[in-house]
Amino acid sequence: MATFLVSYYGGGGPPSSPESAQQMLAAFQAWVSSVGDAMVDPGAPLGPGRSVSASGVGDDGGSGPAGYSLIRADDLDTAVALVTSHPFVARGGTLIVSEAVSL
Repeated sequence: MATFLVSYYGGGGPPSSPESAQQMLAAFQAWVSSVGDAMVDPGAPLGPGRSVSASGVGDDGGSGPAGYSLIRADDLDTAVALVTSHPFVARGGTLIVSEAVSL
């Protein structure tokens, strides 16, 4: 089984009220439960970032992913099927599913 990185982009930011935040968390927890044993790491939201390259360190890492999860699946199509019901998509976000390739 392969491991896949699920990167979260967009989604409108955190909810404005505590009630909305609770609803968002409950929906996420329900999705995590639905994935079952395929879940490796439910992940976390990501804060501002910095880019690091041969030319130096920059503060332009803030447009990266808003969060991540790690899942296991037999192939990319199966991994994608596991995230199609993710509540982040319903909030207007985009998920990118990438296989972690063994070297």
